[in-house]
Amino acid sequence: MKTKVLALAALTTALAGPALADKLDDIISSGTLRCAVVLDFPPMGSRDANNTPVGFDVDYCNDLAAALGVTAEIVETPFPERIPALMSGRVDVGVASTSDTLERAKTVGMSVPYFAFEMAVTSNDKAGITSFEGMKGKTVGATAGTFEAIALEKQVKEWGEGEFRPYQTQADVFLALSQGQIDATVSTSTVAQANVKTGNFPGISVVGKAPFDTDYVALFTNREEYGLINYLNLFVNQQVRTGRYAELYEKWVGGDLPDLTVSGVYR
Repeated sequence: MKTKVLALAALTTALAGPALADKLDDIISSGTLRCAVVLDFPPMGSRDANNTPVGFDVDYCNDLAAALGVTAEIVETPFPERIPALMSGRVDVGVASTSDTLERAKTVGMSVPYFAFEMAVTSNDKAGITSFEGMKGKTVGATAGTFEAIALEKQVKEWGEGEFRPYQTQADVFLALSQGQIDATVSTSTVAQANVKTGNFPGISVVGKAPFDTDYVALFTNREEYGLINYLNLFVNQQVRTGRYAELYEKWVGGDLPDLTVSGVYR
């Protein structure tokens, strides 16, 4: 009997195994939080005259690092590379204006929304487009893999005429638009206004809204890291209720503060 008891105790210990640290512990222990941030997406992310990363997402990463008591490391990550950067271990968290789609949630773990975008149409002035419907039959483009690109390509197919062209970066899209390679694009209203105001892309104008759903975006990390995901959710909650979300929105965007909740689902 004594032998059986000892064997059972040994088996239980072996099955329990040592306690494993999770990603949240790893980040705190390392002293560094590596954030994937898109830096060609003003006002969410860009570089200033000194080549220093700036923008809403940059400040949001810095706030998250400060809350964790670590140093923020901004890892410049183009839109198509956001999730691959996480899966390859180059970053710990994505603070990269990433739409919280169900398809992405199969691969990564996502927080509650930390920002919300409305969609706008920007046109080359020579194209004569004055509304969303005016894009029908035209050559249009957007940044590959983004919420608006997926929606716009689907719309072109439904129209049955015109052409959709994907681009690697937002800068590529607006350069192509300014040069007349495409007639119009759909992007977030924040990006549209920011790019028009820079004066770097002459001959373009924001001509109206696109009838696409509000684009809610989330922070993301590895989907099995429940401890870190829970922390990210609480962090977003704290940013809102302390007024920091409103402060950053006023600093980088301005205007009416988007609601991060969905009526009838969560508040």
